Amino acid sequence: MLALDKPAGISVMGERHDTDLVRLAAAAGEELFPVHRIDKATSGLVLFARELRYHGDLTRQFQRRTVDKGYLVLTRTRGLPAAGTVELPLSVGRKNRVRIAANRGDIVTRVTAGADSADPVGHWSVPAGAVFGHVRSYPSVTTFRRLWEGGDVTLLLATPVSGRRHQIRVHLAWIGHPIEGDPLFDRAATSRTLLHSWRLALDSGGARRRLEAQPGSDFWAPVRDLVPPELPGTLSELLPWPEQVDQPEWPPQAD
Repeated sequence: MLALDKPAGISVMGERHDTDLVRLAAAAGEELFPVHRIDKATSGLVLFARELRYHGDLTRQFQRRTVDKGYLVLTRTRGLPAAGTVELPLSVGRKNRVRIAANRGDIVTRVTAGADSADPVGHWSVPAGAVFGHVRSYPSVTTFRRLWEGGDVTLLLATPVSGRRHQIRVHLAWIGHPIEGDPLFDRAATSRTLLHSWRLALDSGGARRRLEAQPGSDFWAPVRDLVPPELPGTLSELLPWPEQVDQPEWPPQAD
């Protein structure tokens, strides 16, 4: 297994007219087999098998959702609850554009008190009857936890439970909190997309392996004057590794 800290702006694989990580490895004489993908605009951890015989076991862990994933997100918004679940189906429209498979006005927002404290917990969904029937839709779930908030900036830890393409980016944008610098929702964006694959935990060699890649200075640069200077160095203190992370049941069971 090879874990790489990918910079924003380069694809994992599949580029037709540009380079990508698989092509770069091939040019250096090594064949890599991608275990999963992160968007070209996203930086951070991405996994490869260095030999094909190990690829199947690693990809099955992602398919079975036994891999713990954590993405850091910066938005230029405030007002999100301390934690939340975005359960909005996705569809693919014109020009291969990913969107919610429902009208924005049909999104239902519920905010309740957390189980262990008074911190609010949010939930976003659409009624089954409001999901578009004229296109194929894909059930999708993203959970998040607010790590820091100040001024007009919020730092989140987001987990894509279902792992669809562009899922975190679309879910947050459709609930009114787009990721800063995301060209999917801001064509005038001048900074990189502030989404970073921070943590992965999976089974390898008979042990649970925890991987972490701290975001680089380019992740913080667009909001440098808006966040405390000590924040980048305290991420692991804000969210220590848990003893055990239980993934939400998927697909969810009916009441």
